[in-house]
This record gives sequence, structure tokens and C-alpha cells, in this order.
Amino acid sequence: MPIKRLLCPQRLRRIPAQFSWVDQRLVGEGHVQRCDCQALALYLVLVTVADAQGLSFYGDAALARLLSLEPARVRQGRADLIAAGLIAYAPPLYQVLSLDGATAELSRDEQCARLAQLRALLERPKP
Repeated sequence: MPIKRLLCPQRLRRIPAQFSWVDQRLVGEGHVQRCDCQALALYLVLVTVADAQGLSFYGDAALARLLSLEPARVRQGRADLIAAGLIAYAPPLYQVLSLDGATAELSRDEQCARLAQLRALLERPKP
């Protein structure tokens, strides 16, 4: 096995004072494989802008601008992330969810709640 060495020691990454960190289990537990790259780009922005509880209030227009996406693609990415169990959304509030238990079987109540949330998102009038 190759020996790891810092390539740029003066730029060693540390946990920042503000809360924002990507959980390695996204890759290790296969979460990234359940989403396309645009949904994952949305997830990265949400993780970056969220507070310590995973909450943020970014609107579709702002997210579309940040990601250079059409608003419809932001909505689709959001639906994909909800279906993957990575975020919760109640307009205008996002919550990035803990990965603890994300791969576990959902209870019937959780399945119903997630389906109701997806239906509400899909039935919302498009601007």
C-alpha cells in the first residue's frame, strides 16, 4: 500500500468554525450511487449552507443560479434527494438529514410521510 503524504501541508483541511462537513458514509454506504450528479450538486450546496441542525432556507431560484440549473432540475434533484432519504423539505425549509439509519428499512409511517412529501412537491404549481 502506498504511503500517504500531505501534498500541500500549509493547506491541511480542518473542521471549520462554522458547521459544514460532508459525511464519508455518502460514498461508503452507497448513497451517492442512488442520485445523479445534479442532485448531488444540490446536496453539496445544502450541506455547505446548512446550519448545525442541517437547516437552510435557500429558494429554487437562488439554488438554480448557484448550480447553473433550470428550476425544474432543482425540483427534480430535491425529489431525488428526498427519495434517497438524504434531505427533508417543507417549503421554504430544507433539512439535511443524518445518515444514521438512512440505509435501514423505513417504517410504514416513514414511507407514508415520504410519499406524501413527494406528492406535495410534484403537485405544486410550477412558476
